[in-house]
Amino acid sequence: MLAASRRSLLLNRLARDGRIVAKDLAVELGVSEDTIRRDLRELDAEGLAVRVYGGALPASPAVADYAARTRVAPDSKSRVAAAAAGLITPGMTVILDGGTTALATVAALPRDLDCTIITHSVTVAAALLEHRAPVLVIGGPLFKHSAVACGAAAAEAALGVSADLFLLGVTGVHADAGLTTGDADEAAMKRTLSSRAAETYVMASEEKIGAASRFAVLGLDEVTGVITDADPSLASMRALADAGVRLVGAGVAPGGRA
Repeated sequence: MLAASRRSLLLNRLARDGRIVAKDLAVELGVSEDTIRRDLRELDAEGLAVRVYGGALPASPAVADYAARTRVAPDSKSRVAAAAAGLITPGMTVILDGGTTALATVAALPRDLDCTIITHSVTVAAALLEHRAPVLVIGGPLFKHSAVACGAAAAEAALGVSADLFLLGVTGVHADAGLTTGDADEAAMKRTLSSRAAETYVMASEEKIGAASRFAVLGLDEVTGVITDADPSLASMRALADAGVRLVGAGVAPGGRA
């Protein structure tokens, strides 16, 4: 099989199965494992797959720059944001992560809702200026990819807060890889914020389900639930359900997806 044909097959398998096991595919195609690993390295370098031990997982499109991510699945993010905002009740203290879905969550919040918002996102904080809710901003070096504060100073400041709820944004939700993102410092900050809340819900628009990024954030068993509008019949969603993940439906997408 020519390299171009193998590449097409690999991408189709990632989309269909949610993972590739190099050893199994090498046997199926009658090529060496080194050949499959080389193909996977190339796909990884192009941002089309994430190499893991023994194979690869689908790469998340959510690792693009901030401006580009605002154009990815905006309707899905709005549905997830509305469901996330619905979890916030009067009197709550909520940690709101950074990113485009978190920003959409602010837009979905009633402006007169009496709650307290803690965030390390400058864009989220600015969007809350017209809201009644008091806002506590966690400071530190700015990670421009997601417009959030990260690093040791931000993590230390986060240890001084506590909340009822953390609305977590990630770039990948995968039954095997768990919750992932594209930067090690950001992943560490998300873990710290989660540790400061009684409950953590993941905000996952449809393109993040079944995808993975380079750095682990949390295991699926470390969060209360995953808010998503992805089609429950997808193999990636069934795998999450089989793993015991609480899936919180976020409305119904066109074509009957929930």
